[in-house]
Amino acid sequence: MALLSGCGNQPFRVENLAKSDTDFVADTVRAEIRKHLTTLMEKLYKRNPRELYKSGATIKQRQALLFNHYGPVRLPELNRKAGTDAILLAFDGSFTGDRVMAMMAGLTDMIRQSYDYHDEFFILDELDQQKLYNSARNIEILAWRLQSRKNASGKPFLITNSLQQDAVNLSFERLFGKMIMLQDMMAQIVSSKNDRTINFLVRGVATTTFLPI
Repeated sequence: MALLSGCGNQPFRVENLAKSDTDFVADTVRAEIRKHLTTLMEKLYKRNPRELYKSGATIKQRQALLFNHYGPVRLPELNRKAGTDAILLAFDGSFTGDRVMAMMAGLTDMIRQSYDYHDEFFILDELDQQKLYNSARNIEILAWRLQSRKNASGKPFLITNSLQQDAVNLSFERLFGKMIMLQDMMAQIVSSKNDRTINFLVRGVATTTFLPI
């Protein structure tokens, strides 16, 4: 409800006359997800400083590579791999680069792809409810991989949640949960608007395999 009410507080622009209610919601959701991605990237670097050390850059500089522009993410350091192909590099034992950047570049590109790389939405723009739904499932799969996939030494490729003074720190899972909820909500909104069903049967696919966007 807070998210939806925030849509009505946006300043008036002439361009807004070419927007539907769904467009306003999509703009707000996209902005919220961008905020969560930025926070996730910072937290991952703080928990995995060795990955930041590989780049020789600051967290802000690494974030700028992803979030100072819109559109596809194709980084030379990842051999221009994008989407889930880039995410998989983070869990590749032979990959020697920055695993946080590989995961975040892939995740950011996959989510942008689910919105057809639009940085703003207008009446004539159409979204695909299946892409949005599949992206939510892929975020779930990524969260599972972070907890279950280990390197040759038996340690996680990237450290996330941890035990602190006998209390479980689940801040990463909360971030993933928020993004999953937002993508699922947009999938439902678009499905209702276009009167098209979502193929929920894709859950029958092996949950360790990323779904196409």
